[in-house]
Amino acid sequence: MAMIKFNRNRFPWKNDPTDFFDGDTIFNDDFFNLEKSLPALNVKEVGDRFELELAAPGFNKDDFKITLDNDVLEVSADKKGEEETIENDYARREFNYRSFRRALQLPKTVDDSKGITATYTNGILKLDLLKKEESKERQKRMIEVK
Repeated sequence: MAMIKFNRNRFPWKNDPTDFFDGDTIFNDDFFNLEKSLPALNVKEVGDRFELELAAPGFNKDDFKITLDNDVLEVSADKKGEEETIENDYARREFNYRSFRRALQLPKTVDDSKGITATYTNGILKLDLLKKEESKERQKRMIEVK
């Protein structure tokens, strides 16, 4: 006999059928959770630039759309796939659709006039944003007392 763990929270009505209509309980499922569908994002400050990395495996570089408008950087991607197999007396059809959109308010220290570079390698979309000259760290220097 196989033992299967039963997750009572998976069902929105729990023990009482009247809970089904109680507020947001039906939408607490992972299927309705938008944050689970967004790619992970890392932001690093490295010397004279910022590095943003988004984990978006399964996409092609042509699937991404990156825009900058009024210091808001928006990264989005759409991918559609469809496969159909017809053999003898049956047909099999599969399709999938994946998309996401992330918008980030850039700090005033980003120099968007020099351009933002984007590369996509092994499922990681990497964006490099240069800092403005006045926001870069100045070298420590000694000041002589007279």
